[in-house]
Amino acid sequence: MPEYANVIIDISHEKLDKIFQYRIPAPLQERLTVGMRILIPFGLGNRETAGYVVGLTDEASYDPEKIKEIKGIVPGSVPIESQLIALADWMRKNYGGTMNHALKAVLPIKQKTAEKKQRFVSLAIGQEEAAGQLALFEKKHYTARARLLSALMRQSPMPYEAVVVKMNISVAVIRAMKKMGIVSVEEKRLYRSPFGEIRQEEKRVTLNEEQQRAVEAVWQDWEQGRRRTYLLHGVTGSGKTAVYIALIERVVKAGGQAIVLIPEIALTYQTVARFYQCFGERVSILNSKMSPGERYDQFERASQGEVDVMIGPRSALFTPFSRLGIIIMDEEHESSYKSETQPRYHARETAIARAGMAGASVVLGSATPSVDSYYKAKQGEYLLLELESRIEEKPLPACHLVDLREELKKGNRSILSERLQGMMEQRLKNGQQVMLFLNRRGLASFITCRSCGFVPKCPHCDVSLSQHNNGRAVCHYCGYEEPILEVCPKCGSGYISGFKAGTQKIEEVVRAQFPKARVLRMDFDTTRRKDGYERILSAFSSHDADILIGTQMIVKGHDFPDVTLVGVLAADLSLHVSDYRAAERTFQLVTQAAGRAGRGELPGEVVIQTYSPEHYCMKLAKSQDYKKFYEMEIAYRSLMHYPPCGHMMVMLVASEDEMTASLSMELLAGKIRQAMDGGKLQGLSVIGPASPPVAKLKDIYRKVMYFKHGGYEELVGIKDVLEQFVGRHREFAKVSVQFDFDPMGGF
Repeated sequence: MPEYANVIIDISHEKLDKIFQYRIPAPLQERLTVGMRILIPFGLGNRETAGYVVGLTDEASYDPEKIKEIKGIVPGSVPIESQLIALADWMRKNYGGTMNHALKAVLPIKQKTAEKKQRFVSLAIGQEEAAGQLALFEKKHYTARARLLSALMRQSPMPYEAVVVKMNISVAVIRAMKKMGIVSVEEKRLYRSPFGEIRQEEKRVTLNEEQQRAVEAVWQDWEQGRRRTYLLHGVTGSGKTAVYIALIERVVKAGGQAIVLIPEIALTYQTVARFYQCFGERVSILNSKMSPGERYDQFERASQGEVDVMIGPRSALFTPFSRLGIIIMDEEHESSYKSETQPRYHARETAIARAGMAGASVVLGSATPSVDSYYKAKQGEYLLLELESRIEEKPLPACHLVDLREELKKGNRSILSERLQGMMEQRLKNGQQVMLFLNRRGLASFITCRSCGFVPKCPHCDVSLSQHNNGRAVCHYCGYEEPILEVCPKCGSGYISGFKAGTQKIEEVVRAQFPKARVLRMDFDTTRRKDGYERILSAFSSHDADILIGTQMIVKGHDFPDVTLVGVLAADLSLHVSDYRAAERTFQLVTQAAGRAGRGELPGEVVIQTYSPEHYCMKLAKSQDYKKFYEMEIAYRSLMHYPPCGHMMVMLVASEDEMTASLSMELLAGKIRQAMDGGKLQGLSVIGPASPPVAKLKDIYRKVMYFKHGGYEELVGIKDVLEQFVGRHREFAKVSVQFDFDPMGGF
């Protein structure tokens, strides 16, 4: 038996981010496992604190006389596999933060919640003996006993509550029959179901030729023991989900388990139902709207091997499967796969790391893959699989670009262009449905001229400037700023200002324009309730509404056959944000929105309203030409050395004191410049320090600095040096220093 445990202290502080060793007392030697949460004496005063066991050993790392003893196991702690601890360590090294930050990320459920149990009454004797006992009860007029025995002879076991409440059998009768050995009472664990009323149906998925080819490509590698990462690029409506299900069926049949990652806002009844109908009780889900009890039960079922398929957002990646065979990542381009808290991991790279440890395959799927993933597929790092046609050869919707500058010239100041209004009127007359998508990404108010479409940009970073309330236009990469323009320098118009819009305003306009139409709005406010998404989507699917207005949550994989028109309002809102990925995100959102039209028998049409119809992003979203878009975008990234043609790291310094934050950042920036001046850090370029989009948050002052380099490992090395520098100097005691690699948004 191991004598010592290697332990990480459960305190997220850089100075305690190291392994401590404790002696295992004899009573715990057989019980203690890697991953358990334990109670230990810590520090000079032996204050009782919690920690995680990250290793067990017979060798003392220093004087055995000085090694303290573990006090006990935290009641109800959930043990995790050593593989997940190894993954946490990988995350810490690659994304920064402490080991505790990483462990807390890989522990979706840390503490047990009360188990839900149900009692059952069962027949404890054979049918022949029961028949004789029944006759005796009837003869003696023991009507309650006779009634219960007769029911159990027909159905055993029966829920205890049903026996007492529905059959009106007293507890005394059950107790007496149990004493006679005629019945038994058992208690079984009842798992809370996250599925509600979904029924399992025997649905066989029939694949077309393209889908079958994709499945066979993955499966041939699997059978030959090759575990790779695949990028499944399929146009909207090409049936990527059917490919996922076919692959999972084969993996499960071969004794493996599967994790299916889906963006949180796409994790709806409609999506989950398809998997449940194929895998029934062997499939489970995790999401943020489930109760702690529901989440714990699904985690426990996975630990016990009662689940083969787990579906959920990025946290589902840490499901404790011991036979993991495949990880599917749908809508792999989604920015929600990037964590916004430490460690700032990306689910895609972390999934590939976990698959490598578990001997599993990874399938990334999207109609609009991230430029990063498509680049890796083109470089041969991933294997590219393509679905180029919609199911049943249905045509892609016809797209129309509407120039909002021309609408202004015609005197139309409405959110809805004349063309979109006319097409909506026609659809409503024909009893068809309409979706209006407001592209709210980037609501940090970029500046635009509504007359000619001019957008002021940073001369150093080639990203748009953001409007601030102090009358300045600011670049959030390098800190460059200039006064907000009152007159457009290109056309002389006074229609230059920040651009903002909202779903409520659009709803008001639509109701006023089409008073007889039934309108639903789907945004953060209307989906606060646990069943918010399902309630709205179900109502729209059942044709209880004619028009659905919403933000990006309405464009994620939903399938409404009667939608024949999609209007993309304010497509520019994400095109001109201060972010090098702006064109990519806009293309993805517009293409995904367009993909909701024409999925039924009738063809679909899309109206894209924009102030920048000449931008390559808009032109190629109109034709849904991803490959051409990728060529244009990768040329721009290559020119600017932005990912994936190079790598970026952003360092955030935060403090309650503004001067402390500024001086700390200058100290770190000075160390970097000193190394660069000394001929070290070849190929590194530095932008900043500057203020992030939100320079003060909850009374905390923040500063950022960007690093660009061709090699990811070099940036990780710089991160390691800076973390060590911070750890050695007292000046940083009241400062938080965080890192983010290839950021998908600002801090």
